[in-house]
Amino acid sequence: MPYLCRRESLNLTEMELHTGISGLQQQVVTAEVTADKVGSGTVKVFATPMMIALIEKTCLKSVEPFLAEGHGTVGTHIDVSHSAATPVGMTVTAESELVEIDRRRLVFRVAVRDERGPVGEGTHERFIIDIARFQQKADSK
Repeated sequence: MPYLCRRESLNLTEMELHTGISGLQQQVVTAEVTADKVGSGTVKVFATPMMIALIEKTCLKSVEPFLAEGHGTVGTHIDVSHSAATPVGMTVTAESELVEIDRRRLVFRVAVRDERGPVGEGTHERFIIDIARFQQKADSK
């Protein structure tokens, strides 16, 4: 069953979440997002945890317009390689494509590149959630 939502505020009657939805986000590598700064290494290059955060943001933003009010997504699994270093000053670009929908489970193919070429690739899985219910459950732990 496809995930449908009504978004009258956008002047659209129905939007259907579907495979093929793509996303793109960019980030300039600054000293604050390097491995030595975030604690994942000792060199001044784009940190793997920051690459993962950029991937998650890209996937999240790509499907937000298709979700019902009060709903969002949370990351549940990531399988990526970080194959090339990106120095401070370069721009990294993350791209995503929604490749599978299984009820509330969304699977994305992801790729990251900088101005010189590929930096990383893999897959990312997210689940559609009711934000208030999810937060309430987490807070009750």
